[in-house]
Amino acid sequence: MVKMITVFLAFACGLAYSQPKFTPKEYAAQYKDIAVKEMLKFGIPASIKLGQGILESSAGNSKLAQHAKNHFGIKCKKEWSGETYYQDDDEKNECFRKYQSVLLSYEDHSTFLKNSSRYASLFQLNKEDYKGWAIGLKAAGYATNPQYAQLLIKTIEENELYVFDKLTRTTEIKAKEVVIVPKSSRKKSDKNEFSDIEISRKNERKIELNNNVKFILASKGDTYLKLTQELDFMYWQLKKYNDLEDNHEFKEGEIVYIQPKRKKAVQESYRLGQNENLKDVSQKFAIKLQRIYTLNELEKDVSLLPGTVLKLR
Repeated sequence: MVKMITVFLAFACGLAYSQPKFTPKEYAAQYKDIAVKEMLKFGIPASIKLGQGILESSAGNSKLAQHAKNHFGIKCKKEWSGETYYQDDDEKNECFRKYQSVLLSYEDHSTFLKNSSRYASLFQLNKEDYKGWAIGLKAAGYATNPQYAQLLIKTIEENELYVFDKLTRTTEIKAKEVVIVPKSSRKKSDKNEFSDIEISRKNERKIELNNNVKFILASKGDTYLKLTQELDFMYWQLKKYNDLEDNHEFKEGEIVYIQPKRKKAVQESYRLGQNENLKDVSQKFAIKLQRIYTLNELEKDVSLLPGTVLKLR
């Protein structure tokens, strides 16, 4: 009986981790009803609600969204008396609010904005003024990313979330249903954010391969906003694919991967050079940074001496 339970749990866990990820459009289709309902009740644009949900939760795919149903990155604060979830953010092991459902997360986001004096001026704006709301949220300190407003506006516009701001009742949503092609029926030629990345025609950068992973070289003046617009990417994709920080400044000639890096490199090992760290090695050989830690049984943020031999396979 114990063996059967163990096998069942392993199988169940395997299913959980193999679930397909939401795309932004799928996310909008899933939660648009709640966003419109909250808009009609509180006056927060549905586009802002959905746009923030997409950004803050990586379209519902983040650990915080999966484990705590927290889609807006709201931290505990002094007034919170509910369940909590801890994870690293601006600081290590920070306290985030945990909800029993996504609906409760959406409702708490509304009251969080409505009851805070720092966001009071936003409620004087027209509910269709999503740009004003985006700029106001950043100015009021909702997020630390200096490009938060631009990223939020881009998310709203590329997913046409503004159409939901024009609704006057939730029953109108059906007329603006987002059509989604099931993943099981998509053709191999369909765009997939994890393979066969299609760069927009206006992008004339050369796409190269390293360890069979596509990358481009950063140009002078590149920023998160410029690259995400040019590549038709989400902010979190560039950050995750390249193990970057929120405040990363791109240098001319820097490798920027536009696909996830691999779990192993072509060569077996590498001797760490002067002034090199594990992230440098990860970028040089297109191997996931976490994989290097795992292969070499290293703790995160460990400092290694030049000449240290690292396993890459």
